[in-house]
Amino acid sequence: MKAICRIGGGIGIALSAWSAASAADLPVKAPVPAAVFNWTGFYIGGHFGYATGNTNWNATEAGAAIPTLNGSIDLFNSYDAFKGTGSYFAGLQAGYNYMLNSRLLVGFEADASAPNTIAGTQIFSSPLVGQASYNDTVLEFGTARGRIGYTFGRWLVYGTGGVAWAYDKLTRTQLAGMPAGGTATVGTTEAQLLWRWGWAAGAGVEVPIAPNWSAKLEYLATDFSGRPKPFLASAQTFNSDLEMQSFRLGLNYQLGADPLKSDVFVKGVPALDTSNFAVHGQATLVTQYAAPFRAPYAGQNSLASDSGRETFDLDVYLGFRPWKGAEIWINPEIDQGFGLSGTFGVAGFPSAEAYKVGEAYPYARVPRAFLRQTIDLGGDVQKVDAGLTQFAGTQTADRLVITVGKFSVVDIFDQNKYAHDPRGDFLNWTLVNTGAFDYAADAWAFTYGGAVEWYTGQWTFRGGVFDGPVVPNSTDLDPTFGQFQMVGEIERRYSLWDQPGKIAVTGYLTRARLGNFADAVALAAQTGAAPDLSLVRTYTSKTGITANLEQQIMPGVGLFARAGYTPGQLEAYAFTDVDATAAAGASLSGSLWGRTGDTLGLAGVVNTISKEHQAYLAAGGLTALIGDGMLPHPGPEKILEAYYQIPIQAWQLTFDYQFITNPAYNRDRGPVSVIASRIHTQF
Repeated sequence: MKAICRIGGGIGIALSAWSAASAADLPVKAPVPAAVFNWTGFYIGGHFGYATGNTNWNATEAGAAIPTLNGSIDLFNSYDAFKGTGSYFAGLQAGYNYMLNSRLLVGFEADASAPNTIAGTQIFSSPLVGQASYNDTVLEFGTARGRIGYTFGRWLVYGTGGVAWAYDKLTRTQLAGMPAGGTATVGTTEAQLLWRWGWAAGAGVEVPIAPNWSAKLEYLATDFSGRPKPFLASAQTFNSDLEMQSFRLGLNYQLGADPLKSDVFVKGVPALDTSNFAVHGQATLVTQYAAPFRAPYAGQNSLASDSGRETFDLDVYLGFRPWKGAEIWINPEIDQGFGLSGTFGVAGFPSAEAYKVGEAYPYARVPRAFLRQTIDLGGDVQKVDAGLTQFAGTQTADRLVITVGKFSVVDIFDQNKYAHDPRGDFLNWTLVNTGAFDYAADAWAFTYGGAVEWYTGQWTFRGGVFDGPVVPNSTDLDPTFGQFQMVGEIERRYSLWDQPGKIAVTGYLTRARLGNFADAVALAAQTGAAPDLSLVRTYTSKTGITANLEQQIMPGVGLFARAGYTPGQLEAYAFTDVDATAAAGASLSGSLWGRTGDTLGLAGVVNTISKEHQAYLAAGGLTALIGDGMLPHPGPEKILEAYYQIPIQAWQLTFDYQFITNPAYNRDRGPVSVIASRIHTQF
């Protein structure tokens, strides 16, 4: 479950008005002169947009030679901030431009986009088919287009057109009755995947914003003709077309006429970091494999033996400074893949790059969109380097930092420089975060809230209030903020034998509808069914406390430790099934053995659960992550992890190994060896 950016940077698109006095506080770089920017050459880039569209369909009935049913589905979905859904999309593009002496530009561009929810459903009925629903979901789409334009000073205005493709999932569900000539009963769902081909046309404007960087705004229309798909159980054939219109904002990085001479393939794409505008990005691919292990039985939420999975994520972070001390960041992300066994079977799950939800096809999300205000209060002036969510600049040692918007609780709390980033150090959930810190979040580890940090001398005091999910461990946040969490943290920085260190203590109070393990077991004893937490949820309080230590031993060598406790009567609200935890580890720089840039990490963690938690699992209960159907021999979950990271040009390659004893607190299963590789780059 990943949430790894220390809030100090992101991808943001913001429109803001500020006074002349405020604007004067910001250093402004001169616009890029048109003569400096060379449009001719290859380029790569990314885009983010919003789409609307519709599909017209018709369908046959048993015995009919021609379609007798028809309908139209609107595919537009407005943005739902608390579900994170809408018909927005994100993607990549690449192309080539050639500018003539007449300032006429000709070029070619290909793109691919991953939508969030470009989908719609229609219910239909007839005497021959009963009642059913038909859904069309656009999984991916893209184009290959020519461009022709003209440059007016710094501005390029262009038209574009070419071929388009889309990959859809069509789903039919029987709601009532039974179709004549078919076998579908109530609840039968059939799905078909469909490639569509069509045309694309549009227009746009593009302007240089920094050396080698340009930004564009583009409108694009696409149209796809109908294609038939049979649904055998319903004895029907559906034929449908597709139309879409979209507006997109894009950023392009120019590689030049000969991309082989560009150092982008060696050093990576350089970040765009101006005085008041910044663009950063990252990409991470993790593959994991659980080797065969002893498993005399398995339940619905058990870890599968001899199984592998992968996850991929691509982020762009765009930031804007609207006034002195303020930063706005928005972070679109494309995700794909699954955790091992669908992110089930281990409380200390072996990949924090895996979410509680997964998809086979890439999809877009916006995990972060926040405003941060830093107020300097005095003391030494400190240099601040640019980061994924951070503008370069300065700050004073004493300061007040206020963050409001959508981000992750652990972007601010439970920080540790040696174990907190599954894209750069350890992978295990309960090593990169304290296992008993049941922080509020949706299924992707993000939420809405606000936090205040007061830095004074060697101390930092933090406090925050955050929205919680409507249902524990679910995708939807509570739009009423009726379920929420308060978090407080005290951090003390110090020097031990002239080496820096810090210790932080974090506490939290959650108010939400949560299930009690003992109540679920008692109800199951009365009904004879397996215990179910959803049947005994009441509005209640959950508390917990954690401690977090980091200590540099010498340059290039650091130690860390974590510990946490929550009473264990209530289910996990948004993180994992850990009621008490203790972890420790070390990070060693490869410079110690002549491999500057390499990193070796070694760590271990012991997780436990309460007696009530054990009894619930023993009775056959399931939680959000674990449940083997029985637990006759409970034991602590013990995990050892080691990783070795190697820089390769602009990438970081990591090999990771985890040894898990008593997965899901079950002595009857395991031990499990989990082998992983990770490839990561960022700018």
